[in-house]
Amino acid sequence: MSLYNMQAAMKEQRVTDKLRVLVVDDSEDDVFLLIRELRKGGIIPEYLRVDSEPKLRQALKKSWDIVITDHNMPGFSSEEALEVVKSEGLDTPVIIVSGTIGEDIAVRAMKAGAHDYIMKDNLARLLPAIQRELKEAGVRYARKQAEQSLHHMAYHDSLTDLVNRREFDRRLRSALVSSKERGLVHMLLYLDLDQFKIINDTCGHIAGDELLKQIARILSRHIRESDTLARLGGDEFGILLESCNKQHAVELAETLKEEVRGFKFVWDNTPFVVSLSIGIVQITKAYSNATEILSHADIACYAAKDRGRNTVQIYQVQDTDMQRRHSEMQWTSRLRMALEQNQLFLCHQPMACLSDEVSDDHHTEFLLRLRDGEEVVQPGAFIPAAERYNMMPLIDLRVIELVFQYLADSGKGYEDKGTYFVNLSGNSLSDDQFFARIRELLNQYKIRPERICFEITETAAIAHLSDAVEFIREIRDEGFKFALDDFGCGMSSFSYLKTIPVDFLKIDGGFVRNMLNDPIDVSIVDACNKIGHAVGLKTIAEFVESDAIKDRLKEMGIDFAQGYAIAKPKPLNME
Repeated sequence: MSLYNMQAAMKEQRVTDKLRVLVVDDSEDDVFLLIRELRKGGIIPEYLRVDSEPKLRQALKKSWDIVITDHNMPGFSSEEALEVVKSEGLDTPVIIVSGTIGEDIAVRAMKAGAHDYIMKDNLARLLPAIQRELKEAGVRYARKQAEQSLHHMAYHDSLTDLVNRREFDRRLRSALVSSKERGLVHMLLYLDLDQFKIINDTCGHIAGDELLKQIARILSRHIRESDTLARLGGDEFGILLESCNKQHAVELAETLKEEVRGFKFVWDNTPFVVSLSIGIVQITKAYSNATEILSHADIACYAAKDRGRNTVQIYQVQDTDMQRRHSEMQWTSRLRMALEQNQLFLCHQPMACLSDEVSDDHHTEFLLRLRDGEEVVQPGAFIPAAERYNMMPLIDLRVIELVFQYLADSGKGYEDKGTYFVNLSGNSLSDDQFFARIRELLNQYKIRPERICFEITETAAIAHLSDAVEFIREIRDEGFKFALDDFGCGMSSFSYLKTIPVDFLKIDGGFVRNMLNDPIDVSIVDACNKIGHAVGLKTIAEFVESDAIKDRLKEMGIDFAQGYAIAKPKPLNME
């Protein structure tokens, strides 16, 4: 449809002097009468007369607003003209103008696709008929454009206009089918922007969106017409290279990596350097589904990040780092299911009071376990994966809820004594909503906050020092207590006590376990205890595995002991 028709749809379809008319007629005199009738209505149209099928097909290569055809021409009828217009796939309105046409012929012509028929002795109907048909054509065009727009939106990313994840997955599945059925080999590139979060956090989402659009344009310049470039979500892109060998995929990945590395993104007069980590997977018939391919590409991409960023990494089945990553990714799906199906549960391990000066001697640590069928999974198997994939805030909140619920149901959360220790991850301290959610749970269960002592490892606290200090101060203001776990393993452990406000020091069990056989370990445990007491803290020794160690700790003045010589962890329902 021409520009005129789009304008007509916007302006109530009024005919203007830009009307383009194609007339199919063997008589120049009849055409003159038609044009004169249009001019009487104030229209000076651009028109062309044709009188045969070849000429009509040639003329239809240009854009016309209306086709007016005579009914009877030597060797060429209006029905044939209609058929030609339809065969060209055009939606241009066709009006038949004839001196004589029977009712049956007129009805047949309308069924064949004619929009109107007008007798030559009643040409006054011509202009109103054209106005009506152009209006209806404008409506059809608008509807078609809307349908095309909706179709485009369904398969393209609204920000970058690249193919979206849904369409990319479909094309990836199709490529895998061709590998299985025809033995074709394809390549998949999985790209992740290394510095996107920094720009997004420091400059805002508008800057982040603009960066993604510019990166999309850079990537688009280097792919073949047969390739598929998609935004898979966030700052991740995918490129499907159909019928491609490994060498070309690696060369393309290196080119894209260098191109993006050389690009400087400027926002508010501040330049930023960004880079790509790229994972590559070869798509062959060995794969069972597209999900597995994407998983391996993601693993390779993260391996590239782990190896320094701005790196290209091909997925290798035997690579130990990739095997570990694959295991961790499997754990994330299992953990999500565990959270949904309440498969996480608590054990508790009581502590023994070693000091006569401690008034509250009822101390217990809650420990997390995962129920997998009949098997009980220890946290060491899944916590690394949860930390890497930022699932620890969810898990920590579930543990806190289970603890609060238990203390409320048992009544222990309302008593005047008892301290219950709950482990936290360093990742949780960096979560903006974590403290607010703890406060919500406290309001829900109404337990006394002084009964709870949150604990975090020394290394995690140091790694998230500013977040840890702020969180600990807020949590202690609310009435909770705090403990520093695994204390003594850091190079500057004692200096951090001036910065981190806590109530308990839990001495690293690695020193406690061998203290009877190693004088250095004894000295470290003794130093931790004395420094802790000097700043007013209670001390707890972990990994107490014999009565001899327990007795030695008591001699040293340690306040509490925890370990198998005191009590083994057991589920809460086995009390």
